[in-house]
Amino acid sequence: MDYKKLQNGSDIRGVALEGIEGQHINLTEQACKDIGRGFALWLCKKTGKTNLRVAVGRDSRLSGETLCGWICQAMCEQGIHVTDFGMASTPAMFMSTVTKGYQFDGSVMITASHLPFNRNGFKFFIAQGGLEKADIKEILEYAESNENTGLTPGSLVSGEFMDTYASILADKIRTATGAERPLEGFRIVVDAGNGAGGFYVDKVLKPLGAITDGSRFLNPDGSFPNHIPNPEDKKAMESITEAVREAKADLGIIFDTDVDRAGAVLSDCSELNRNRIIAMLAAILLREHPGTTIVTDSITSTGLAKFIGEKGGIHHRFKRGYKNVINESIRLNAAGQDSQLAIETSGHGAFKENYFLDDGAYIVTKLLIELARGKKEGYTLESLIASLEEPAESVEFRMNIQLDDFKTYGQKIIDDLTSYAQTQQGWSLAPSNFEGVRVNMDEAHGNGWFLLRLSLHDPLLPLNIESNSAGGAKKIARELAGFLAEYDKLAASALLEFAK
Repeated sequence: MDYKKLQNGSDIRGVALEGIEGQHINLTEQACKDIGRGFALWLCKKTGKTNLRVAVGRDSRLSGETLCGWICQAMCEQGIHVTDFGMASTPAMFMSTVTKGYQFDGSVMITASHLPFNRNGFKFFIAQGGLEKADIKEILEYAESNENTGLTPGSLVSGEFMDTYASILADKIRTATGAERPLEGFRIVVDAGNGAGGFYVDKVLKPLGAITDGSRFLNPDGSFPNHIPNPEDKKAMESITEAVREAKADLGIIFDTDVDRAGAVLSDCSELNRNRIIAMLAAILLREHPGTTIVTDSITSTGLAKFIGEKGGIHHRFKRGYKNVINESIRLNAAGQDSQLAIETSGHGAFKENYFLDDGAYIVTKLLIELARGKKEGYTLESLIASLEEPAESVEFRMNIQLDDFKTYGQKIIDDLTSYAQTQQGWSLAPSNFEGVRVNMDEAHGNGWFLLRLSLHDPLLPLNIESNSAGGAKKIARELAGFLAEYDKLAASALLEFAK
Protein backbone atom coordinates (compact mmCIF):
# COMPACT_ATOMS: atom_id res chain seq x y z
CA MET A 1 0.00 0.00 0.00
CA ASP A 2 0.94 3.66 -0.31
CA TYR A 3 2.12 4.46 3.21
CA LYS A 4 2.14 8.18 2.47
CA LYS A 5 -1.66 8.09 2.80
CA LEU A 6 -1.19 7.34 6.51
CA GLN A 7 0.43 10.73 7.13
CA ASN A 8 -1.75 13.20 9.00
CA GLY A 9 0.39 16.30 9.30
CA SER A 10 3.07 15.52 11.87
CA ASP A 11 1.35 12.27 12.95
CA ILE A 12 0.62 8.88 11.43
CA ARG A 13 -3.02 7.78 11.64
CA GLY A 14 -5.08 5.00 10.16
CA VAL A 15 -7.72 2.34 10.71
CA ALA A 16 -6.58 -0.37 13.11
CA LEU A 17 -9.85 -2.25 13.69
CA GLU A 18 -12.89 -3.22 11.66
CA GLY A 19 -16.24 -2.10 12.97
CA ILE A 20 -17.23 1.02 11.03
CA GLU A 21 -18.78 0.47 7.62
CA GLY A 22 -16.59 1.53 4.72
CA GLN A 23 -13.45 1.82 6.87
CA HIS A 24 -10.99 -1.00 6.28
CA ILE A 25 -7.80 -1.70 8.19
CA ASN A 26 -4.72 0.00 6.79
CA LEU A 27 -2.61 -0.08 9.95
CA THR A 28 -1.84 -3.71 9.24
CA GLU A 29 0.86 -5.78 10.91
CA GLN A 30 3.11 -5.26 7.89
CA ALA A 31 2.48 -1.51 7.86
CA CYS A 32 3.27 -1.13 11.57
CA LYS A 33 6.44 -3.19 11.28
CA ASP A 34 7.57 -1.20 8.24
CA ILE A 35 6.89 2.06 10.08
CA GLY A 36 8.92 0.79 13.04
CA ARG A 37 11.78 -0.07 10.68
CA GLY A 38 11.39 3.36 9.05
CA PHE A 39 11.65 5.17 12.38
CA ALA A 40 14.69 3.12 13.38
CA LEU A 41 16.40 4.06 10.11
CA TRP A 42 15.44 7.70 10.47
CA LEU A 43 16.71 7.86 14.06
CA CYS A 44 20.01 6.17 13.22
CA LYS A 45 20.64 8.64 10.40
CA LYS A 46 19.45 11.62 12.42
CA THR A 47 21.68 10.90 15.42
CA GLY A 48 24.60 9.12 13.77
CA LYS A 49 24.46 6.66 16.67
CA THR A 50 24.10 2.89 16.66
CA ASN A 51 23.37 2.05 20.31
CA LEU A 52 19.95 3.72 20.44
CA ARG A 53 17.26 3.58 23.14
CA VAL A 54 13.58 4.20 22.34
CA ALA A 55 10.59 4.35 24.71
CA VAL A 56 7.11 3.31 23.58
CA GLY A 57 3.74 4.10 25.20
CA ARG A 58 0.07 3.83 24.26
CA ASP A 59 -3.30 5.19 25.25
CA SER A 60 -6.36 3.06 26.05
CA ARG A 61 -7.36 2.17 22.50
CA LEU A 62 -8.39 -1.45 21.94
CA SER A 63 -5.75 -1.92 19.25
CA GLY A 64 -2.95 -0.27 21.23
CA GLU A 65 -1.33 -3.35 22.73
CA THR A 66 -1.24 -5.17 19.38
CA LEU A 67 0.24 -2.21 17.50
CA CYS A 68 2.76 -1.76 20.30
CA GLY A 69 3.92 -5.35 19.92
CA TRP A 70 4.41 -4.96 16.19
CA ILE A 71 6.33 -1.68 16.21
CA CYS A 72 8.49 -2.74 19.18
CA GLN A 73 9.44 -5.98 17.42
CA ALA A 74 10.36 -4.13 14.25
CA MET A 75 12.56 -1.61 16.03
CA CYS A 76 14.31 -4.36 18.01
CA GLU A 77 15.09 -6.18 14.76
CA GLN A 78 16.79 -2.97 13.57
CA GLY A 79 19.11 -2.83 16.59
CA ILE A 80 17.07 -0.50 18.83
CA HIS A 81 16.89 -1.12 22.58
CA VAL A 82 13.18 -0.63 23.28
CA THR A 83 11.43 0.01 26.61
CA ASP A 84 7.66 -0.54 26.64
CA PHE A 85 6.03 1.80 29.18
CA GLY A 86 2.54 0.40 28.60
CA MET A 87 -0.31 2.84 29.31
CA ALA A 88 1.02 6.38 29.07
CA SER A 89 0.20 9.88 27.90
CA THR A 90 1.61 11.61 24.84
CA PRO A 91 3.34 14.37 26.86
CA ALA A 92 4.92 11.79 29.16
CA MET A 93 6.44 10.04 26.16
CA PHE A 94 8.18 13.26 25.13
CA MET A 95 9.32 13.84 28.72
CA SER A 96 11.03 10.44 28.69
CA THR A 97 13.53 11.91 26.22
CA VAL A 98 14.56 14.83 28.46
CA THR A 99 14.05 13.63 32.05
CA LYS A 100 17.24 12.93 33.97
CA GLY A 101 17.78 9.21 34.46
CA TYR A 102 15.78 8.33 31.33
CA GLN A 103 16.79 10.55 28.38
CA PHE A 104 15.82 8.14 25.63
CA ASP A 105 17.10 8.87 22.13
CA GLY A 106 13.54 8.79 20.84
CA SER A 107 10.03 7.82 21.82
CA VAL A 108 6.83 6.62 20.19
CA MET A 109 3.26 7.22 21.36
CA ILE A 110 0.52 4.98 19.98
CA THR A 111 -2.64 7.11 19.79
CA ALA A 112 -5.20 8.67 17.50
CA SER A 113 -6.26 11.36 19.99
CA HIS A 114 -10.06 11.78 20.06
CA LEU A 115 -10.81 9.82 16.87
CA PRO A 116 -13.25 6.86 16.97
CA PHE A 117 -12.35 3.54 18.63
CA ASN A 118 -11.30 1.86 15.37
CA ARG A 119 -8.55 4.40 14.61
CA ASN A 120 -5.00 4.48 15.89
CA GLY A 121 -1.64 5.89 14.95
CA PHE A 122 1.86 6.95 15.96
CA LYS A 123 3.48 10.13 17.26
CA PHE A 124 7.26 10.37 17.41
CA PHE A 125 9.54 12.45 19.65
CA ILE A 126 13.20 13.24 20.14
CA ALA A 127 14.65 15.52 22.82
CA GLN A 128 14.20 18.55 20.53
CA GLY A 129 10.43 17.95 20.38
CA GLY A 130 7.82 16.24 18.25
CA LEU A 131 8.75 15.32 14.71
CA GLU A 132 7.68 17.62 11.88
CA LYS A 133 5.74 16.84 8.70
CA ALA A 134 8.95 16.47 6.70
CA ASP A 135 10.30 13.94 9.22
CA ILE A 136 7.14 11.82 9.01
CA LYS A 137 7.32 11.91 5.22
CA GLU A 138 10.90 10.64 5.41
CA ILE A 139 10.00 7.85 7.86
CA LEU A 140 7.22 6.66 5.55
CA GLU A 141 9.59 6.71 2.58
CA TYR A 142 11.97 4.48 4.54
CA ALA A 143 8.99 2.27 5.43
CA GLU A 144 8.24 1.80 1.73
CA SER A 145 11.87 0.90 0.99
CA ASN A 146 13.68 -2.34 1.72
CA GLU A 147 16.49 -0.57 3.59
CA ASN A 148 17.65 -1.90 6.96
CA THR A 149 20.02 -0.55 9.59
CA GLY A 150 22.19 -3.65 9.35
CA LEU A 151 22.65 -3.60 13.13
CA THR A 152 22.62 -6.55 15.53
CA PRO A 153 19.11 -6.97 16.99
CA GLY A 154 18.40 -4.92 20.10
CA SER A 155 16.40 -5.71 23.23
CA LEU A 156 12.86 -5.25 24.53
CA VAL A 157 12.06 -4.66 28.22
CA SER A 158 9.08 -3.37 30.17
CA GLY A 159 9.40 -0.15 32.11
CA GLU A 160 7.47 2.48 34.08
CA PHE A 161 7.52 6.24 33.64
CA MET A 162 4.08 7.61 34.56
CA ASP A 163 4.94 7.71 38.28
CA THR A 164 8.00 9.84 37.50
CA TYR A 165 6.05 12.10 35.15
CA ALA A 166 3.24 12.57 37.69
CA SER A 167 5.80 13.40 40.40
CA ILE A 168 7.24 16.14 38.16
CA LEU A 169 3.77 17.73 37.93
CA ALA A 170 2.99 17.37 41.63
CA ASP A 171 6.37 18.80 42.64
CA LYS A 172 5.81 21.79 40.37
CA ILE A 173 2.60 22.60 42.27
CA ARG A 174 4.36 22.14 45.62
CA THR A 175 7.24 24.40 44.61
CA ALA A 176 4.98 27.13 43.21
CA THR A 177 2.73 27.19 46.29
CA GLY A 178 5.32 26.48 48.97
CA ALA A 179 3.16 23.77 50.54
CA GLU A 180 3.42 19.99 50.75
CA ARG A 181 -0.35 19.49 50.36
CA PRO A 182 -1.53 22.72 48.71
CA LEU A 183 -4.86 21.25 47.55
CA GLU A 184 -5.96 20.20 51.04
CA GLY A 185 -9.73 20.70 51.32
CA PHE A 186 -10.34 21.41 47.63
CA ARG A 187 -12.90 19.26 45.85
CA ILE A 188 -11.57 18.48 42.37
CA VAL A 189 -13.17 16.03 39.95
CA VAL A 190 -11.67 14.51 36.82
CA ASP A 191 -13.40 13.02 33.78
CA ALA A 192 -10.83 10.96 31.86
CA GLY A 193 -13.38 9.64 29.36
CA ASN A 194 -11.84 6.15 29.75
CA GLY A 195 -8.66 7.43 28.10
CA ALA A 196 -5.17 7.56 29.59
CA GLY A 197 -5.76 10.52 31.93
CA GLY A 198 -7.06 8.69 34.99
CA PHE A 199 -3.56 8.67 36.50
CA TYR A 200 -3.93 12.34 37.40
CA VAL A 201 -6.33 11.54 40.26
CA ASP A 202 -4.24 9.01 42.19
CA LYS A 203 -0.77 10.24 41.24
CA VAL A 204 -1.17 14.03 41.34
CA LEU A 205 -4.37 15.24 43.02
CA LYS A 206 -4.62 12.88 46.00
CA PRO A 207 -0.96 13.23 47.07
CA LEU A 208 -1.52 17.01 47.09
CA GLY A 209 -4.52 16.67 49.41
CA ALA A 210 -7.43 17.07 46.99
CA ILE A 211 -10.80 15.39 47.57
CA THR A 212 -11.55 13.64 44.26
CA ASP A 213 -14.86 11.90 45.06
CA GLY A 214 -17.19 12.14 42.08
CA SER A 215 -14.49 11.74 39.42
CA ARG A 216 -15.65 9.81 36.37
CA PHE A 217 -14.52 7.27 33.81
CA LEU A 218 -10.97 6.95 35.11
CA ASN A 219 -10.53 3.31 34.05
CA PRO A 220 -9.01 2.89 30.57
CA ASP A 221 -11.50 1.44 28.08
CA GLY A 222 -10.75 1.85 24.39
CA SER A 223 -14.37 1.33 23.36
CA PHE A 224 -15.10 4.72 25.02
CA PRO A 225 -18.49 3.57 26.36
CA ASN A 226 -19.45 6.84 28.07
CA HIS A 227 -18.42 9.66 25.75
CA ILE A 228 -15.62 10.66 23.40
CA PRO A 229 -12.60 11.86 25.44
CA ASN A 230 -12.52 15.33 23.90
CA PRO A 231 -12.80 18.75 25.60
CA GLU A 232 -14.46 20.07 22.42
CA ASP A 233 -17.24 17.45 22.51
CA LYS A 234 -20.61 18.69 23.82
CA LYS A 235 -21.49 15.42 25.58
CA ALA A 236 -18.05 15.27 27.21
CA MET A 237 -18.36 18.81 28.56
CA GLU A 238 -21.88 18.10 29.82
CA SER A 239 -20.48 15.08 31.68
CA ILE A 240 -17.76 16.98 33.55
CA THR A 241 -20.18 19.86 34.25
CA GLU A 242 -22.61 17.39 35.81
CA ALA A 243 -19.78 15.93 37.88
CA VAL A 244 -18.85 19.40 39.20
CA ARG A 245 -22.47 20.16 40.05
CA GLU A 246 -23.05 16.86 41.85
CA ALA A 247 -19.80 17.02 43.84
CA LYS A 248 -20.06 20.76 44.49
CA ALA A 249 -16.50 20.80 43.24
CA ASP A 250 -14.08 23.70 43.18
CA LEU A 251 -12.84 22.59 39.75
CA GLY A 252 -13.61 19.95 37.14
CA ILE A 253 -10.96 18.63 34.77
CA ILE A 254 -11.42 16.83 31.46
CA PHE A 255 -8.70 15.29 29.30
CA ASP A 256 -8.66 13.96 25.78
CA THR A 257 -7.62 10.35 25.15
CA ASP A 258 -3.84 10.82 25.22
CA VAL A 259 -3.80 13.84 27.58
CA ASP A 260 -2.18 16.35 25.26
CA ARG A 261 -5.35 18.47 25.54
CA ALA A 262 -7.49 19.55 28.47
CA GLY A 263 -10.53 21.57 29.40
CA ALA A 264 -12.08 22.48 32.71
CA VAL A 265 -15.28 23.52 34.46
CA LEU A 266 -15.21 26.19 37.17
CA SER A 267 -17.04 26.01 40.49
CA ASP A 268 -19.98 28.01 39.07
CA CYS A 269 -20.33 25.28 36.40
CA SER A 270 -19.13 27.55 33.60
CA GLU A 271 -17.02 25.82 30.94
CA LEU A 272 -13.35 26.67 30.64
CA ASN A 273 -12.47 25.79 27.07
CA ARG A 274 -11.88 27.44 23.70
CA ASN A 275 -11.47 31.24 24.12
CA ARG A 276 -12.07 31.07 27.88
CA ILE A 277 -9.20 28.73 28.72
CA ILE A 278 -6.87 30.77 26.49
CA ALA A 279 -7.93 33.92 28.38
CA MET A 280 -7.34 32.22 31.75
CA LEU A 281 -3.85 31.05 30.85
CA ALA A 282 -3.04 34.40 29.25
CA ALA A 283 -4.04 36.21 32.45
CA ILE A 284 -1.75 33.95 34.49
CA LEU A 285 1.21 34.27 32.14
CA LEU A 286 0.87 38.02 31.66
CA ARG A 287 1.22 38.45 35.40
CA GLU A 288 4.34 36.26 35.35
CA HIS A 289 5.70 37.66 32.07
CA PRO A 290 4.34 41.19 31.42
CA GLY A 291 4.01 42.07 27.76
CA THR A 292 4.46 38.55 26.42
CA THR A 293 2.90 37.41 23.15
CA ILE A 294 0.14 34.78 23.15
CA VAL A 295 0.01 32.85 19.87
CA THR A 296 -3.38 31.32 19.04
CA ASP A 297 -5.07 29.68 16.10
CA SER A 298 -7.11 31.65 13.59
CA ILE A 299 -10.62 31.24 14.98
CA THR A 300 -10.19 33.01 18.31
CA SER A 301 -12.63 35.83 19.06
CA THR A 302 -12.23 39.59 18.97
CA GLY A 303 -13.14 39.59 22.68
CA LEU A 304 -10.10 37.46 23.46
CA ALA A 305 -7.81 39.78 21.50
CA LYS A 306 -9.20 42.75 23.45
CA PHE A 307 -8.77 40.88 26.77
CA ILE A 308 -5.12 40.03 26.08
CA GLY A 309 -4.42 43.63 25.02
CA GLU A 310 -6.05 45.03 28.16
CA LYS A 311 -3.88 42.73 30.27
CA GLY A 312 -0.81 44.23 28.60
CA GLY A 313 -0.09 41.36 26.24
CA ILE A 314 0.12 40.91 22.48
CA HIS A 315 -2.33 38.60 20.74
CA HIS A 316 -0.81 36.95 17.66
CA ARG A 317 -3.56 35.11 15.79
CA PHE A 318 -2.00 32.52 13.47
CA LYS A 319 -3.07 29.33 11.65
CA ARG A 320 -5.04 26.30 12.80
CA GLY A 321 -2.97 23.25 13.75
CA TYR A 322 -1.19 22.73 17.05
CA LYS A 323 2.22 22.40 15.38
CA ASN A 324 1.59 25.63 13.47
CA VAL A 325 0.96 27.71 16.60
CA ILE A 326 3.84 26.07 18.49
CA ASN A 327 6.31 26.63 15.66
CA GLU A 328 5.16 30.24 15.26
CA SER A 329 5.73 30.92 18.96
CA ILE A 330 9.18 29.33 18.72
CA ARG A 331 9.91 31.49 15.66
CA LEU A 332 8.87 34.67 17.47
CA ASN A 333 11.13 33.85 20.42
CA ALA A 334 14.04 33.17 18.08
CA ALA A 335 13.41 36.58 16.50
CA GLY A 336 13.61 38.26 19.91
CA GLN A 337 9.88 38.62 20.66
CA ASP A 338 8.99 36.90 23.94
CA SER A 339 6.12 34.43 23.52
CA GLN A 340 5.30 32.29 26.53
CA LEU A 341 2.24 30.43 25.21
CA ALA A 342 1.11 28.81 21.97
CA ILE A 343 -2.45 27.50 22.19
CA GLU A 344 -5.30 26.33 19.97
CA THR A 345 -8.98 26.68 20.81
CA SER A 346 -9.05 22.85 20.68
CA GLY A 347 -7.21 22.75 24.02
CA HIS A 348 -3.69 22.10 22.67
CA GLY A 349 -1.53 24.43 24.76
CA ALA A 350 2.27 24.62 24.86
CA PHE A 351 4.33 26.72 27.27
CA LYS A 352 7.81 28.11 26.68
CA GLU A 353 8.67 27.08 30.25
CA ASN A 354 7.74 23.46 29.44
CA TYR A 355 9.69 22.65 26.25
CA PHE A 356 6.84 24.02 24.09
CA LEU A 357 5.17 20.66 24.71
CA ASP A 358 1.40 20.55 24.21
CA ASP A 359 0.47 18.94 27.50
CA GLY A 360 -3.08 18.89 28.88
CA ALA A 361 -1.87 17.79 32.31
CA TYR A 362 0.55 20.74 32.44
CA ILE A 363 -2.29 23.15 31.59
CA VAL A 364 -4.29 21.72 34.49
CA THR A 365 -1.22 21.97 36.74
CA LYS A 366 -1.04 25.71 36.01
CA LEU A 367 -4.74 26.06 36.89
CA LEU A 368 -4.28 24.19 40.18
CA ILE A 369 -1.39 26.44 41.19
CA GLU A 370 -3.65 29.42 40.58
CA LEU A 371 -6.54 27.80 42.47
CA ALA A 372 -4.35 27.32 45.54
CA ARG A 373 -2.86 30.82 45.31
CA GLY A 374 -6.28 32.35 44.93
CA LYS A 375 -7.54 30.79 48.14
CA LYS A 376 -4.51 32.17 49.99
CA GLU A 377 -4.69 35.64 48.43
CA GLY A 378 -8.47 36.05 48.22
CA TYR A 379 -9.40 35.66 44.56
CA THR A 380 -11.04 32.98 42.42
CA LEU A 381 -10.30 31.50 39.03
CA GLU A 382 -13.58 32.98 37.81
CA SER A 383 -12.38 36.49 38.68
CA LEU A 384 -9.36 36.18 36.36
CA ILE A 385 -11.54 36.23 33.24
CA ALA A 386 -14.45 38.35 34.52
CA SER A 387 -13.65 41.07 31.97
CA LEU A 388 -13.55 38.71 28.96
CA GLU A 389 -16.14 39.83 26.42
CA GLU A 390 -17.77 36.79 24.86
CA PRO A 391 -19.77 36.74 21.62
CA ALA A 392 -23.54 36.64 21.75
CA GLU A 393 -23.52 33.99 19.02
CA SER A 394 -20.98 31.63 17.52
CA VAL A 395 -21.55 29.06 14.77
CA GLU A 396 -19.40 26.88 12.52
CA PHE A 397 -20.19 25.28 9.17
CA ARG A 398 -17.95 22.61 7.67
CA MET A 399 -18.65 22.64 3.93
CA ASN A 400 -17.46 19.72 1.81
CA ILE A 401 -15.68 20.38 -1.46
CA GLN A 402 -16.86 17.72 -3.89
CA LEU A 403 -13.75 17.52 -6.08
CA ASP A 404 -10.52 15.52 -6.01
CA ASP A 405 -8.50 18.70 -6.48
CA PHE A 406 -10.23 20.31 -3.51
CA LYS A 407 -7.35 22.56 -2.49
CA THR A 408 -7.27 24.46 -5.80
CA TYR A 409 -11.05 24.88 -5.82
CA GLY A 410 -11.16 25.91 -2.16
CA GLN A 411 -8.35 28.43 -2.57
CA LYS A 412 -10.16 29.99 -5.55
CA ILE A 413 -13.26 30.51 -3.41
CA ILE A 414 -11.14 32.14 -0.69
CA ASP A 415 -9.37 34.37 -3.23
CA ASP A 416 -12.68 35.36 -4.85
CA LEU A 417 -14.24 36.13 -1.48
CA THR A 418 -11.22 38.23 -0.50
CA SER A 419 -11.70 40.38 -3.61
CA TYR A 420 -15.47 40.50 -3.10
CA ALA A 421 -15.10 41.61 0.54
CA GLN A 422 -13.16 44.68 -0.53
CA THR A 423 -16.16 45.88 -2.56
CA GLN A 424 -18.81 45.44 0.14
CA GLN A 425 -20.03 48.23 2.36
CA GLY A 426 -19.70 47.41 6.06
CA TRP A 427 -17.10 44.68 5.42
CA SER A 428 -13.41 45.10 6.26
CA LEU A 429 -10.58 42.62 5.89
CA ALA A 430 -9.01 41.81 9.26
CA PRO A 431 -5.38 42.96 9.50
CA SER A 432 -2.56 40.46 10.13
CA ASN A 433 -4.55 37.43 9.03
CA PHE A 434 -2.50 34.31 8.25
CA GLU A 435 -5.16 31.83 7.18
CA GLY A 436 -8.04 31.99 4.72
CA VAL A 437 -10.03 35.20 4.68
CA ARG A 438 -11.22 36.89 7.89
CA VAL A 439 -13.67 39.78 7.56
CA ASN A 440 -14.99 42.12 10.24
CA MET A 441 -18.64 43.13 9.82
CA ASP A 442 -20.01 46.43 11.12
CA GLU A 443 -23.16 46.70 13.24
CA ALA A 444 -25.48 47.04 10.26
CA HIS A 445 -24.09 43.87 8.69
CA GLY A 446 -24.03 41.54 11.68
CA ASN A 447 -21.75 43.17 14.27
CA GLY A 448 -19.10 40.46 14.24
CA TRP A 449 -16.75 38.59 11.93
CA PHE A 450 -16.40 35.51 9.77
CA LEU A 451 -13.43 33.36 8.79
CA LEU A 452 -13.41 31.07 5.77
CA ARG A 453 -10.41 28.77 5.51
CA LEU A 454 -9.23 25.50 4.01
CA SER A 455 -9.11 22.51 6.34
CA LEU A 456 -5.58 21.33 7.05
CA HIS A 457 -6.16 17.79 5.81
CA ASP A 458 -9.75 17.25 4.65
CA PRO A 459 -11.71 18.41 1.56
CA LEU A 460 -13.52 21.05 3.60
CA LEU A 461 -13.99 24.78 3.83
CA PRO A 462 -14.76 25.49 7.49
CA LEU A 463 -16.67 28.74 8.05
CA ASN A 464 -16.70 30.33 11.50
CA ILE A 465 -19.11 33.16 12.30
CA GLU A 466 -19.30 35.18 15.51
CA SER A 467 -21.53 38.09 16.37
CA ASN A 468 -21.79 40.42 19.35
CA SER A 469 -25.54 40.83 18.79
CA ALA A 470 -28.48 38.43 19.01
CA GLY A 471 -29.44 37.47 15.45
CA GLY A 472 -26.17 38.79 14.09
CA ALA A 473 -24.81 35.39 13.06
CA LYS A 474 -27.81 34.81 10.81
CA LYS A 475 -27.36 38.27 9.32
CA ILE A 476 -23.70 37.53 8.49
CA ALA A 477 -24.70 34.15 7.05
CA ARG A 478 -27.21 35.87 4.77
CA GLU A 479 -24.50 38.24 3.57
CA LEU A 480 -22.39 35.20 2.59
CA ALA A 481 -25.06 32.83 1.32
CA GLY A 482 -25.62 34.41 -2.06
CA PHE A 483 -21.91 34.54 -2.81
CA LEU A 484 -21.12 30.95 -1.79
CA ALA A 485 -24.22 29.52 -3.51
CA GLU A 486 -22.56 30.25 -6.85
CA TYR A 487 -19.95 27.49 -6.29
CA ASP A 488 -21.65 24.25 -7.33
CA LYS A 489 -18.91 21.95 -5.96
CA LEU A 490 -19.24 23.40 -2.45
CA ALA A 491 -21.78 21.68 -0.20
CA ALA A 492 -23.14 24.80 1.49
CA SER A 493 -26.70 23.61 2.16
CA ALA A 494 -26.42 23.88 5.97
CA LEU A 495 -25.27 27.49 5.70
CA LEU A 496 -28.01 28.32 3.20
CA GLU A 497 -30.65 26.75 5.46
CA PHE A 498 -29.35 28.65 8.49
CA ALA A 499 -29.41 31.92 6.52
CA LYS A 500 -33.11 31.67 5.65
